[in-house]
Amino acid sequence: MSRLRLGVNIDHVATVRNARGEGYPDPVRAAEMALAAGADGITAHLREDRRHISDADIDALAVTCRRRGRPLNFECAVTPEMEAIALAHLPHAACLVPERREEVTTEGGLDVVKGHNTIAPVVVRLVQAGIRVSCFIDADLAQVAAARSVGAQVVELHTGAYCEAVRGGRREEADALLANLKAAAAEAHRLGLEVHAGHGIDYETVKPVAAIPELMELNIGHFLIGEAIFIGLGPAIQRMRALMDEARATKAA
Repeated sequence: MSRLRLGVNIDHVATVRNARGEGYPDPVRAAEMALAAGADGITAHLREDRRHISDADIDALAVTCRRRGRPLNFECAVTPEMEAIALAHLPHAACLVPERREEVTTEGGLDVVKGHNTIAPVVVRLVQAGIRVSCFIDADLAQVAAARSVGAQVVELHTGAYCEAVRGGRREEADALLANLKAAAAEAHRLGLEVHAGHGIDYETVKPVAAIPELMELNIGHFLIGEAIFIGLGPAIQRMRALMDEARATKAA
């Protein structure tokens, strides 16, 4: 089984910085540390309300990742403003996500079925510019097919509901949600899409997700930034990396 990549989302380093309006902690420094600790790439979500990552952060992260030869995964809503920013920076990847101003964090996947006619031309323009486009979707076969239809090369499966069920002790619900993730990953792979997953993953939930054979990348952020308060960012990432590798080794055996 292939090695599973780890993308580290550094949004919430910016959340802490913005709480005081200071220049620290610096998300770019966090990105450098994450890459040194074994992250394969950096993810950052530039929200329309700029509640954490800023335009200046994206400018600096694009330079840093290009200099380090590592991918920047630019998460963004499907809007003309975000499309223009992506086209200006040409990140390795753009992950299209749903966004509501009143949400605390992303609450579910992008509805590619309903938004097909809006999303498809954006995907075409990003792909033509050389950006690898991903749709962040729920583990639903209709959404997988729609992502393929709009021209995305990648789907990122939303793991938040599964992780919440595990942490809430709802075993039957968690098992059903994991089965949905496995089915969606298999179908996406069958359709020729690269398969990623992310949202809500922690040390308790990472191994069952990482063991899904079609997955090529996990994107993890909030938990790692929180854990870094107690053990440091490098050790937090290294432990997550080790659990991912263990899951793959166990599945292969």
